[in-house]
Amino acid sequence: MTEYLQILSRGQSLSAEQAADAMHQIMQGKADPIQIAGLLMGMRARGESIEELTAFVRVMRTYFVPVICEDPHAIDVCGTGGDGTHTFNISTAAAIVCAGAGVTVAKHGNRSVSSKSGSADVLEALGVNVNLNADGVASCLKEVGIGFIFARHYHPAMRHVMPVRTTLRSRTAFNILGPLCNPANVKRQVIGAFDLETAQVIAAIMQELSTEHIITLHSEDGLDEASISAPTVLIEYRRTDKELRKTSIKPEFYDLKRADVSSLTGGDAKENATMIRSVLQGDPGPCRDVVILNSALGLWVSGRYASMEDCVEAAQASIDSGAAHGRLQMLRAIGNRHDNS
Repeated sequence: MTEYLQILSRGQSLSAEQAADAMHQIMQGKADPIQIAGLLMGMRARGESIEELTAFVRVMRTYFVPVICEDPHAIDVCGTGGDGTHTFNISTAAAIVCAGAGVTVAKHGNRSVSSKSGSADVLEALGVNVNLNADGVASCLKEVGIGFIFARHYHPAMRHVMPVRTTLRSRTAFNILGPLCNPANVKRQVIGAFDLETAQVIAAIMQELSTEHIITLHSEDGLDEASISAPTVLIEYRRTDKELRKTSIKPEFYDLKRADVSSLTGGDAKENATMIRSVLQGDPGPCRDVVILNSALGLWVSGRYASMEDCVEAAQASIDSGAAHGRLQMLRAIGNRHDNS
């Protein structure tokens, strides 16, 4: 590790092989906290390269606890967090709606870091057992079409990094690596980022990996979600196209009403759970519209729909038919069953 720190101190980048070796040392507990901090902050000061980050992801994926997901069209819908807007858990609600539309969702998430409520927190408040093991999550995916993968249980090697991250209290490479390391190994994702530069970096990394269809995004009003109060920049990659495509969407493209971002502000896990229940029960308004827009993007990357317009209609139908709410109830039931077995 000392050699790599010296390279970074000269303002140079690590090769893919060097970055991979450094990450192996971290994941195996062979690097001490000072070395880890030096590596992370040295890379941040210079700016992490795509080659370094891609190597990190490849290595981290070899250390997670795998979850079996047999559906090649399975998706994940998540964000990096850290956008500072404190909206309710839009991606989590969108995951449930996508499942209600018949798309398998391996939802990868954690407890709150920068917000009042992470995906694990709000799902727990909704009555979902978030502590299932890999077999339990695999059963959820197969029987219900949605399962929650609680990151802290599936990335045991991260225990070597968490104290350093807590002490540093600043963004590091790990802020963007988590969403790229889904233990179900999904090939289709929507990933929101806390800024546009990060969205572009994530897309470039995913382009180097075995990805089928991904969208990274950041809205002009600062959300790590598709917004209904401002245009949202999308960076899309499909393996069949072999190149990144940058576009922008607005809510009115899909007959959704604009609303101020303040109308999406959430609270703690209990408050956000109430907002999600309201959406799933069909209550109209900005919260419903933003969930529909984000759900549509998830359905789009699944490859099961011909157009974004079809995806919007499918998301609306998932809510209005009660299918999305039904998936939540099923997820609660199967989780409790596994908990009691």
